[in-house]
Amino acid sequence: MSHFLDFEKPIAELEGKVEELRRTTDAGGIDVAEEVGRLQDKAHKLLAATYAKLTPWQKAQVARHPERPKALDYVNHLIQGFVPLAGDRAFADDAAVIGGIGRFRGRAVAVLGTEKGHDTETRVKHNFGMAKPEGYRKARRIMELAGRFGLPIISFVDTSGAFPGIEAEARGQAEAIARSIESGLEAPVPFVATIIGEGGSGGAIALAAADRVLMLEHAIYSVISPEGCASILWRDAAQASTAAEALRLTAEDLKKLNLVDTVVAEPMGGAHRSREEAMEAVGNAIAIALDPLLTLDGATLRIRRREKFLEMGRTATL
Repeated sequence: MSHFLDFEKPIAELEGKVEELRRTTDAGGIDVAEEVGRLQDKAHKLLAATYAKLTPWQKAQVARHPERPKALDYVNHLIQGFVPLAGDRAFADDAAVIGGIGRFRGRAVAVLGTEKGHDTETRVKHNFGMAKPEGYRKARRIMELAGRFGLPIISFVDTSGAFPGIEAEARGQAEAIARSIESGLEAPVPFVATIIGEGGSGGAIALAAADRVLMLEHAIYSVISPEGCASILWRDAAQASTAAEALRLTAEDLKKLNLVDTVVAEPMGGAHRSREEAMEAVGNAIAIALDPLLTLDGATLRIRRREKFLEMGRTATL
């Protein structure tokens, strides 16, 4: 792993020493296997101890890690024969929202996701995962298509929020998000959403009004980003760590509040340290969540989904 977060610096130093010792051995120097083993064990214990007590703000940093698997990584790993569908049939195609059809473990499904990108080029292409109205209208189109053809819907959510630009507002951002949420709630097919990184505001729930909402252990899900919350309440983005505490944005808190259904454990040190293991764990969790939903008819799914979200407003307390 090439990128370490601020709170991982002691781990980085130990792992750096391990690499230095290995290079010494490879260059024909003295045998340092015992010392390497000792340092590896120390680094592993420090990693475990660090990730066992992450603060909400540290979890937000992990959720945003640049090497964390993105939506397209999950699609490529879990969806066979994926065929992307483009455009909202009204204005344009929005690369921040990906969608299409494929097979998940042998079953035909419709797939949605918010894609952030991995490097400068792909981040710009996907607008850093911040969708415009045409992105949410594309999502709505695919959900309605899934309903017509009886395809279960699987979504992967990773966005700091909807694009806040003037042109997005001019094209009806709020209406597009609301319609996307409505389409999710009204879909007559099973719908499983997974928060894989950031779940920011309406931009996230537009693709997560699902029968089952899964959330990775170190993902975050909130009505606003910690920085945005801090800027509004304290007029100081430096208070982001305090805001993160108040927002109850961690998977642990949201599971206690019954706002998400399942917390998917991540590999030690986060999904970015063992990408394939993390993606396979998500695939297994989706399969478990999807299986019982396949036995229900469309009317029952809609009623239960509606009641699920209404119940959140009745009972969720901080």
